[in-house]
Amino acid sequence: MARTAQIVRFLLKYRHAGVFSGLDLDAAVLAAGEVPPTAGKPEEFVSDLEALGPTFVKVGQSLSTRPDMVPPAYLIALERMQDHVAPVGYEAVREVIEDELGVRISKLFESFDETPLGCASLAQVHRATLRGGREVAVKVQRPGVSEQVRDDLDALASIAGRVDHSTDLGRRMRFADWVHEFRKTLLAELDYRIEAQNLDRFAEHFEQYPELFVPSPVWDMTRSRVLTMDLVRGTKVTEISGVRRTEQSLAYLADALMRGYLDQAFVHGEIHADPHPGNLLVTEDGRMAIFDLGMVAHVPPRQRDRLLKLLFAAVDGRGEEVAGEAIAMGTRLEDFDEERYLREVGQLVSRYAAHHASRASAAHAGTKAMSEGRLVLDLTRLGAACGLRTPPELSLLGKTLLSLESVCQALEPGLDVKRIVEEHLNQVMRARLRKSFSPAGMASEMIELQGLLRESPRKLSDLLSLLSENRLQIRMVGFEDSQLMESLQKIANRITAGVVTAALILASALLMRVETGPMLLGYPAIALVLFLIGAGLGITIVLNAMRRDHKVKPHEERGPR
Repeated sequence: MARTAQIVRFLLKYRHAGVFSGLDLDAAVLAAGEVPPTAGKPEEFVSDLEALGPTFVKVGQSLSTRPDMVPPAYLIALERMQDHVAPVGYEAVREVIEDELGVRISKLFESFDETPLGCASLAQVHRATLRGGREVAVKVQRPGVSEQVRDDLDALASIAGRVDHSTDLGRRMRFADWVHEFRKTLLAELDYRIEAQNLDRFAEHFEQYPELFVPSPVWDMTRSRVLTMDLVRGTKVTEISGVRRTEQSLAYLADALMRGYLDQAFVHGEIHADPHPGNLLVTEDGRMAIFDLGMVAHVPPRQRDRLLKLLFAAVDGRGEEVAGEAIAMGTRLEDFDEERYLREVGQLVSRYAAHHASRASAAHAGTKAMSEGRLVLDLTRLGAACGLRTPPELSLLGKTLLSLESVCQALEPGLDVKRIVEEHLNQVMRARLRKSFSPAGMASEMIELQGLLRESPRKLSDLLSLLSENRLQIRMVGFEDSQLMESLQKIANRITAGVVTAALILASALLMRVETGPMLLGYPAIALVLFLIGAGLGITIVLNAMRRDHKVKPHEERGPR
């Protein structure tokens, strides 16, 4: 209860600061890329999030991918959020390692550096050497952090449920759904065996990109709270000197990185949610090392296809198709303005195409061209402003692309990221087309067609039999749960209550004329009691009508499956 109260105080502090009200921003302003004035102090908001502990550091990182929930000024501050805390003492680290692995640390490692390489809210990393001489990095979860995270998630789920039930904003945004997805992601990140599996899987997927390197986990020394993997030595992409970039072009690394991540998203259905420069190192042998793969989102095949078509249409400048795919993926709220959304998205995509067509003049003028990641994030903002709830995968893709673009620009300033994205999406589309016409794909389609042909005569015969016997029935499912039935039940209940109230008042008025039985305040007691009950019921009906009848549950309509 104390923790919940602390979280509620934090939310109340920023209730007028514009957080979670991105849906109220004007779509035209957002499309123009301008940042409207925002109340509150974004930097203070980030500091308060960090002070609430590791769960809310991750909440801030997750919110940085939701431009439909958070205004631009706060998004900028959240992107600068630092996940660095004071290190845990060596004795606590040793206790976690020995408890997880069941062996004394001196027997596991030839050497173990007590000073951590890096510290974060959930874990810290130490350099060590195995008995065979293999250099490794040991990621150790901070003691007690798992229990704290679970308690915080329970408190957040309770608050989100109440907000969804009692506010219009909650009914629109479905904060409880967001907390549920965030809970799954964060709890998976706390299990380092899942991160080790991600390392193995990403390494396998990147085999066709020799420029990319993913460290291998040491499975014998990996448990839920301890991850042991190859030690990576290299330089952060943001710390590469200008001399090195002058002597050696790093465009090949940026090209491989962008293509590899596009394959991960659209071929393998996985999005690394946090590819920031701190998780990417340029090794001494000229490769790009990728690690810290705890936050990986999985995209279902159908959603993956729609994201691919949306991004492909965007880089090709087809705004109407972009809007159509976004509508098909999202949920249309009751006040969804489709005409406005189509118009604004069309203008946004046209502006994006024009910026890239005049890239040279924009660079000469010192202005920054609109990027693919920014375009996708602006689509989510426009959807929120027009009454369309877009899926979280769309904003996550935009955030990932935006991070990758910043990395690519750090590696090779002036790199044409749009060209890389467009060329690789063309390759992915051609590969998908070839796969659909492969022998296995054709055989699958033939099996479906064979089943249809085999079952059609029997189904047609059944239909004709029902028609001839006048037994054909059409059933409407869901009518009993519709708003019409709910309204009819309210009307019936209100009429019944009104009739009962009128009968009580009328009966009490008639009994007032009969001076029988005990008296109360000069009136027959029974008549007075009936009158008070009737008056109370009448007042209750009027108050409920004034307070509740105008509130209708928002109508939501999902796109076609």
